[in-house]
Amino acid sequence: MTWNRPVPLLGDQTSAAERAAEVEGWAFPQTARETFYAVVAARRDVRRFRPDPVDPETVRRVLAAAHMAPSVGHSQPWRFIVVSDPATRDRAARMADEQRLRQARQMDPEAGRRLLDLQLEGIREAPLGVVVACDRRTPAGGVLGRATFPDADMWSCACAIQNLWLAARAEGLGVGWVTLFEQQDLEGLVGVPDGVVTLGWLCLGWPDERPPAPGLERAGWSRRQPVEDVIFAERWSVTTPPPSHLRAPRNDAVVGTRDQADVLLSPPGSLGVLDRYVDRLEAAMQGRAHRTPTGRVLLVAGRHLVTGHGVSAYRDSVTEDVLAASHVGESAGAVAAAAAGLEFEVVDAGSATGDLVTTDALTAGQVSSLIERGRRLGADAGQEHRLVALGEVGIGNTTVAAALAAALLDLSAAEVVGLGAGADTSMVRRKTDVVEAAVARMRAGSGEDRLLPEQVLAAVGGPEFCVLAGAVLGAASSGAVSVLDGLATSVAALVAVRIEPGAAAYLVAGQRSRERAHAAVLEHLGLEPLLDLRLRAGEGVGASLAAAMLISGLKLRQGIGRTAP
Repeated sequence: MTWNRPVPLLGDQTSAAERAAEVEGWAFPQTARETFYAVVAARRDVRRFRPDPVDPETVRRVLAAAHMAPSVGHSQPWRFIVVSDPATRDRAARMADEQRLRQARQMDPEAGRRLLDLQLEGIREAPLGVVVACDRRTPAGGVLGRATFPDADMWSCACAIQNLWLAARAEGLGVGWVTLFEQQDLEGLVGVPDGVVTLGWLCLGWPDERPPAPGLERAGWSRRQPVEDVIFAERWSVTTPPPSHLRAPRNDAVVGTRDQADVLLSPPGSLGVLDRYVDRLEAAMQGRAHRTPTGRVLLVAGRHLVTGHGVSAYRDSVTEDVLAASHVGESAGAVAAAAAGLEFEVVDAGSATGDLVTTDALTAGQVSSLIERGRRLGADAGQEHRLVALGEVGIGNTTVAAALAAALLDLSAAEVVGLGAGADTSMVRRKTDVVEAAVARMRAGSGEDRLLPEQVLAAVGGPEFCVLAGAVLGAASSGAVSVLDGLATSVAALVAVRIEPGAAAYLVAGQRSRERAHAAVLEHLGLEPLLDLRLRAGEGVGASLAAAMLISGLKLRQGIGRTAP
């Protein structure tokens, strides 16, 4: 007698006989399979995005697909932090810019330049960021499968990212996986607790490119290996090492400027570094009745008691001489501004009240007042001109700048002290000792691991640094670009970015000076210098030269012929 097979109401209802009779019976229909492989083949790492918002329901479908990924021991360790706040995206973009410059520096010069020509992320442009985090707080031995492979939870999260990526591609969305971060910095940015690690930042939005092939392949950086090269039979059979590709303002404004550049009778990015900064200036110019930019140089002067420690080759009176010459248009800064067609404004920030080594340079009240003064100056200049070039004068301020750089970037005195103007070996030793003593006094007196930027300014800063930092903030608040000069203005910009991270998107590095700390400061800001002429002039000379180049670049873009859409 034959009995009916019990068929479960839940789970797999097929029998062994059915599965044996049709071993391919679990396959999707041919059209569905073709669609799947088409989606896999068309997945791309997208770096250019439209600013248009993504419907929340679409985002939820994509994240739900990520949540369906396989996970070791069904642990589901992934967490998705969806970031839409522009301020957070700006901070993340600055971090990524910093790491891009660091990677380029580790390569041979030609490969480094090629890397800097690539757009590696679209953090500012994409309307959303998704930080994928892995909750590793469950002991490996407590999860089935992790006792033998403790990192399998991380692999599970990588599978979730792939699911997300493919679902986004099917929806017509672009995804870019950005890993240009120090892991602890990214984790601090999104506030994950101890025991939770991040796997990078996913840019998510409607793509502003439709690449037929992977971006790095199209850029000539690398090519996809034949599949036969990565498939082994039974055991590893290849002795050659794997290929190495590491050789030795608002998103709608950012995208809008790129849209305009895309119709030019010129290849995108043909002006190199200048193109990127022209994008920033053009974004600042949007909505202006006149399309020809003008600019203003703010020359900010300060005096420093630290010169009493023998750290400068010039008398303090030189500051007064340069100020006087500036007022009549005969200082180097004034002449450079005039040659570049820029307005020129002289600002006397006053004097420090302490020598850094034994006492704070300024009081908290002085710092606050000077920053606010700078904000007003930067905002006024920015509203009128959209381009603000920064310069400084102040005997002894390279020592102050070095102390600020050491304090803000946690560098040693030896890493930040340079020759300055006219210094010799003995003077460099004195400057190093002064910076070391000043930073040690600041840290010993604070009792805190991390001081606020205003506290650092008070301890080891100076009046012109406060005004310059405020000017960067004020210019940014009006949507204007700030063009930096040498170390002092760049350190002031670093302070500004520490106060308000969004200011980083409005900065242009005019030049890289010979001061030792300058490269480290620019790298942290994620900025490439337009000029590298080993200038020591100060007074905004380098910023004026770069501003003229920036304006010329914008005029060039405006004058180039347009192509049909």
